[in-house]
Amino acid sequence: MSRTSAAESQSDRGHHRQPEREKRRKRGACIDPHGYDAGKKIKGKKRHILVDTVGLLLHAVVHPADIQDRDGGVLVMATLFEMFPFLKKLFVDSGYKGPKFANALAKVRPHIEIEIVKRSDQVSSFVVLPKRWIVERTIAWLNRCRRLAKDWECLNRKALAFLRLASIRLMLRKLCNPA
Repeated sequence: MSRTSAAESQSDRGHHRQPEREKRRKRGACIDPHGYDAGKKIKGKKRHILVDTVGLLLHAVVHPADIQDRDGGVLVMATLFEMFPFLKKLFVDSGYKGPKFANALAKVRPHIEIEIVKRSDQVSSFVVLPKRWIVERTIAWLNRCRRLAKDWECLNRKALAFLRLASIRLMLRKLCNPA
């Protein structure tokens, strides 16, 4: 046996002192599936939140991005389990418009009225719309947290836990500084 054939057979296997490693991605195995929403061009997870009129988080659901907004809204309302029986009216954006969301919400929560708050695209300058900016402001507050600024979590339940921790931090700040 010549030296060249032995060297060639060794090079295929790698170095004999190094253990063979399995190929894996940077962040490890992703357990919960990621989705892709082609309309919003979002890859990963979506957060659907239910806030009160002050902007504090009442309920949230984290799921893959391939679930549509109207289905995610019904999922939020279906998972409340009568925690907030005093809810009478929902202010939603145009993503929840249509009979599919209204019919599904009527099956889950029949006594809730829906009001769709539309964007004002006619005005060239920025206009604050009543009720619409409350959720947008809450999302902006939550995105200040480093763990929520990007989709770092592999599990949806951990992403939801960090969302709740960030909202607890916001609530504590409002309690300590009522100005």
